[in-house]
Amino acid sequence: MGNDDGKPPETGDNSTPAAGEILRPSQTEKAASRAAQVSDHMISQDKASPNTGRRRRRSKQDEPPADYSDVLGQLKTLRTIAATPNTKKTGYIRQKEAGKLWVRERIEQLLDKGSFREIGSVTGKVNWHQTGPLKEEPEDYTPSNNVQGFGKLRGRKVVFTADDFSIRAGHADGALFEKTVYLEKLALKLKLPVVKLVDGSSGGGSVTTIKTQGYAYVPPLHGAHEIVKQLNAGIPNLGAAVGMAIGLGAARLVACHFSVMAADIGSLFNAGPQVVAGATFEEGLSFTDLGGPAVHCTNGTIDNLAANEGECFEQLRSVLSYLPNCGTQIPPVLAVEDPVDRMSPELRTLIPRKRERMYDPRKIINTVADDRSFFEIGSLWGRSAIVGLARLGGKPVGIISNNCEHLAGALDAAGSQKITRHLKFCDTFNLPILQFVDVPGYAIGTVAERTATMRWGVELWKTYYTTTVPLFNVIVRKVYGVAGGVMVECRDPHTRVAWPSGEWGSLPLEGGIDVGHAAELRKIEKDQGLEARKARYKELEEEYRRLMNPVRTANAFSIEEIIDPARTRQLVAEWCRMVYEAELPERVIHRMTGKLQPVFA
Repeated sequence: MGNDDGKPPETGDNSTPAAGEILRPSQTEKAASRAAQVSDHMISQDKASPNTGRRRRRSKQDEPPADYSDVLGQLKTLRTIAATPNTKKTGYIRQKEAGKLWVRERIEQLLDKGSFREIGSVTGKVNWHQTGPLKEEPEDYTPSNNVQGFGKLRGRKVVFTADDFSIRAGHADGALFEKTVYLEKLALKLKLPVVKLVDGSSGGGSVTTIKTQGYAYVPPLHGAHEIVKQLNAGIPNLGAAVGMAIGLGAARLVACHFSVMAADIGSLFNAGPQVVAGATFEEGLSFTDLGGPAVHCTNGTIDNLAANEGECFEQLRSVLSYLPNCGTQIPPVLAVEDPVDRMSPELRTLIPRKRERMYDPRKIINTVADDRSFFEIGSLWGRSAIVGLARLGGKPVGIISNNCEHLAGALDAAGSQKITRHLKFCDTFNLPILQFVDVPGYAIGTVAERTATMRWGVELWKTYYTTTVPLFNVIVRKVYGVAGGVMVECRDPHTRVAWPSGEWGSLPLEGGIDVGHAAELRKIEKDQGLEARKARYKELEEEYRRLMNPVRTANAFSIEEIIDPARTRQLVAEWCRMVYEAELPERVIHRMTGKLQPVFA
């Protein structure tokens, strides 16, 4: 509304026009300019700090970058050094001259491609070079000589540890105890199989540790509790000697459920040739003389022999394929093309009618088991017994057999130890046992007595009766004495059958007649002469042979069933199917609740 003179009211620069009034051009320009200033200010804030709306303060040149690229760069540098062999380093040169793979090459060959995930990838000793007030770069780096992490074997996840002998020969002062122990704890917690490639002392001591630490320590045994728990919990521990296994490294390898040694480069000993020469005066020993394959693959210290590292790796993969990840699981079942109802007529004539003759017991195993599924363990020691792993209709089983080609199958001390270990192995991993029995008794004679055959025979007895995994007996020929009773009487109710070639008793007739009829035979020989004695002996032998007809035993239900050998596979495969469906699930529940606690170690 105007004044009396008709002029609009005067306004200052900060006045606000009344409603309905029109801004002057100068006011419009000022408002637009002010809006533009606010807009520019907001845009500049967004560019400086899009997340907070605050302007980012310019970093000083000597401050660490905000994206931690300095730390990431250091990690990359250390990992690159660890993964790149120093071809000029003495340790690496010696490794290659010995014909051995470098530790990272072993990882690539053993594990499924691209599956390795390292734990403790930058563990080691670093010399740092300061490049600024808050900046430093690795100047020199010696990685830990124990490489470990996760990986896969034929798709199965495992935890993995391998020695790098090119660094400090695998001694403790080249690694960290904490790193090794951590892996053992991790395997126990996650219930994952452990694979160990031993090439050194694997955490064993070195004299130089006294100098670096400034004192001599009382020897610790880090990780021992965890290892024993793993072994008894049925967490597979699989190890390979792919170089020298010394001291604690040797112990860690031998403690495994399964161990294998590379024939071309493997050896194992408590102490090396130099220490031995100083302590026992045995001089001039090579590594192989002291503890090579010819020593330890024939005395049971190492389970199996392999031609080279590649074959070691293949054996580790094979053994794992039969085993669960832990004792609270059922062994893994595989698809199989070999029909379980396959007949095997060749078994009908495998056992010679003449009882003194031998036959090949491995032919029985390979014929009854799934095609090419038998994996033998310990073939070079305890040769009176054959043990291993196989499948029936794709289901893993343990195999035990007497070996008539060695000591006629009589159980000696080594054979008893071998079966004892395998019984515990199968009990730990819930592996049903298929057993082929042809045992004339325990070994006899001075050698048998000096090697404590009865001591180990009784240990075997105790193990048969304290393990509880299902066991099926196929009696193919002889079952005599305490040894026979131990093998076939240990489960209640019995699950056993006999072939028509079966024979049994307290003593074999050879020698048994002489003992049982000693007085009669002596009197005949004295009164009527040697020929009369021989004639009477033959009469007695014929009479006993007739009475020992296995059908008579079946008539008395002292043997549950006598079967056609050709149908053995059908019968044991059906037994195995029932065990996997009925007994093993209940057994696993008992393991989980602590009601059943097998002992391997």
